[in-house]
This record gives sequence, C-alpha cells and structure tokens, in this order.
Amino acid sequence: MAVNRREFLRRSICSAMGGVSLYSALGSLRLVNAAAQSPTAIFPDYRALVCVYLYGGNDSFNMIVPRDNTHYNTYAASRGNLKIAQGSLLALNPTAAGMPSDGAQYGLHPSMTELAALFNSGKVAVLGNVGTLLYPTTQAQYNSVGYPLPPQLFSHDDQTNYWQTSIADDANANGWGGRIADLLYAGNPNQNLSMLMSLSGENLFQRGELINQYIMNPFGVQRVDYLDEYLNGPGATAFNAMFQQSSQANVFERAYAGAMNSSIANYQAIDAALTSSGDVTTVFPESSLGGQLKMVARLIKARNTFNMRRQVFFVSIDGFDFHSTQLTDQANTLADLSQSLKAFNDAIGTELNLGPNVTTFTASDFGRTVSTNGDGTDHGWGGHHFVMGGAVRGQRFYGSMPSLLQNGNPDDAGYGQLIPTTSVDQYAATLATWFGVPGSDLATIFPNVGRFATANLGFLNP
Repeated sequence: MAVNRREFLRRSICSAMGGVSLYSALGSLRLVNAAAQSPTAIFPDYRALVCVYLYGGNDSFNMIVPRDNTHYNTYAASRGNLKIAQGSLLALNPTAAGMPSDGAQYGLHPSMTELAALFNSGKVAVLGNVGTLLYPTTQAQYNSVGYPLPPQLFSHDDQTNYWQTSIADDANANGWGGRIADLLYAGNPNQNLSMLMSLSGENLFQRGELINQYIMNPFGVQRVDYLDEYLNGPGATAFNAMFQQSSQANVFERAYAGAMNSSIANYQAIDAALTSSGDVTTVFPESSLGGQLKMVARLIKARNTFNMRRQVFFVSIDGFDFHSTQLTDQANTLADLSQSLKAFNDAIGTELNLGPNVTTFTASDFGRTVSTNGDGTDHGWGGHHFVMGGAVRGQRFYGSMPSLLQNGNPDDAGYGQLIPTTSVDQYAATLATWFGVPGSDLATIFPNVGRFATANLGFLNP
C-alpha cells in the first residue's frame, strides 16, 4: 500500500512516544522530525553496510599481536601460556601514513592468512581499542567516584545492547543501524522492501522507529508454510480470503492482515529476485558465517531487481566467549572469520565489481582481558576491529593501540580489562557518514558523539 512519506512520518510520531524513557522518546521525535525534513531525492549510487557481529566477546589481543621484540615480550609476559608464537604471526605491513600509534609492528593470528593478505593489499584497516563509552575516559577518571561510565560493564547482554545502539546511557534506544534507516530510507526507489536485512535473526542493531528489519536465513526467504502445505488447496484459499482488503471487522484484524499481506508480498518478491539474479560463483566456506555472507552477496547482486540504493545487512558468528581451551578453539573461529571475509570480498569486489560500494565491519560484545585465567581469558572492555571494502583507506591502523602490560598498565580498568580509547559512537558515525548521513544529522542519530574529539575517524573515502 502506497503511503505519502510525510503522512507516514506524521502518523509515526505517536509510536515514537511509546517508550518508557523520556530521553528515548525525545530522541525518537528528533529523528522522526529529521526524517520528515530530509530531502526525498533518490540516491544516485548504491551503498551497503555489512555488520559482522562476533558474539561472545572476541579476544582481539590474540588476534592482532605485536611482533617486534620489545612489544612482543610485554605481550608474552602478560599472556603466559596463551601467547601466540612470535614466529607464527602473519606480518601486517602498514603504509607510512598508517603506522600504529605505539610504534609497534603487528601481526595477525596464524589462522588468518586471508585477512592478512587483504590488509597488506589495502582492502582492510584496523580500528584499535574500540568500546562503549559515555565520555572519553582515563584510568584516573575510571577510578574516580561519580565519573559517568556505561552501565553493567563486562556483561555480555548489556554490552551487546550498547554496542548495537551506541547510546550507552539509554537502555531503550533503537539500534544505530535502524536509526540510519529511519533517516535515509526515502532515498531508496523501492520503499516496500526494508533496507534492513538480517541473516542472523532479530537483532537490536537493526531495530528502528519507522523501518523494521527483514529476517532471512542463508538458504533464502522464510515462507508462510501453511500456504505450501501438500493437498491444502481449500485451506490456503480460506487463509487468503481472511486477508483480502476490507474484509476485516476491526482495526486490529486489518492491521494483522496488512502485516501478513506485506510479509507474503515481500518474501515472494525477494524469492523471485534471487531466482532471476542467480547465484554467485565465488566459493564460500561451508560454515554458518560463510552461508550468511554468501546470501548477502546474492542479495546485493539482486539490488537492481529490488530497486534498492541503500541497504544495511547483519550477520554473525558465535563462540568467542573463551574462558577455557582458547588456543585451540579461537584458532578455528578466527580461521572461519578470515576465510568467510575473504570470500565475501572476492564476491563483492571481483565478481560483482562493487568493492567501493560495500563496507564490511566487525563488532563484538567487548574485548577480553590482557591477563589470563590459565586456559582462557575473561570479559574485558576495549578491543580491536576490522573494516573491509574498496572505500576503506586500508593498510592502516586507526585509533590508539593500548599498552599490554600486566602490571602498571595505564590503560587498565582492573584485572586486565582495557579502557577503550575510541568510542562505538565514533566508529559508527564514520560508517554512517560514508553511507550518506549528512553531517547536520549525525548528532540526531548519535547524540553522544559530540563528547569525543572527532565524529569521523577517517578510515573511509567519501
């Protein structure tokens, strides 16, 4: 059903006031108002953001490891029997303009040969020590009474929520991917299909006020099974009759019928578009993450059939909560991540020739502790992340690399939990700017970003 955009936004203002938090309600109203006032011109190009979420809290300090003798010895003393052998590290060779802040030489975990090659060819950048923050925070400020900190630090669920919303002082905030979609969705020619597509179930990152995420699986659309049931012709006919327009008795039935009809129309359109566009020829790993990223590549291949100019995708990989058996288990998980990202880069950049149009980035609950518990690591705070794509100013390190000292560490919040030096707000705002969010609207989507030195970390070309 076609709805005038401004009328749709006007109606949506009431829903924006539905949250229990006044801060959330006012923030939603500001976003709705910004969307209503933003230009409705169709975007002239195609761009996609792909969030790869590492559930469980990735130990990035065993993923990106110093390899020069001085910095490696510090790392090895802190890591003990969990250290990665110095000679096995895969050298990262940054450009002169992209050297890490601490002057160290770094290498990747030996399971990540594909990602090391992508970094050294300029397709990947490293973001150092990113995490949830309310304000820039030093060790002295962390230890002072009353300094504002994100609630429930080191908690999986809470920190996942704050990573995916970027607003760590509002428990009711929508996701920052959803807020971007709320602002920009009118730039898509096709407004019947959501620009938010998840291959990994429902997530907070893509929860918006106006735009809902569309959930698929790596094998395709999820259909209404009842309509396909064998020898169910009469039942399917009766089912369809219930949802004919104007046949419902009250507003609730009409709303349900509208949602059902929209769902059926969407999955039929997506299924038809995927069929007509065909598969990608790039070979992906036969893993959950590989399957999710392959379907994202297929959806991007079908972008013209969908008539979409902006899309936000969500995929994930589980199993990073390594309190024990970390050396063996993380090696396997990082190998899957590296191989899956390499296949996706090949599909997007080489097969589809869309490298500069698609930016892929990692996120996780938190980093791990520099200290160990003997056979694993515990919940930390800041951690390192990757950004990949043809628009990335790659072969560079961004942000501040933290100290890895076990004792007397100026970045330590206690027990080896490192205080982030780059906020999720800055990371997200940089991605949003590339995606098309005007600078004048950044503070609407990321209300806390003005607390930090810059809203653009510079890791993406315009």
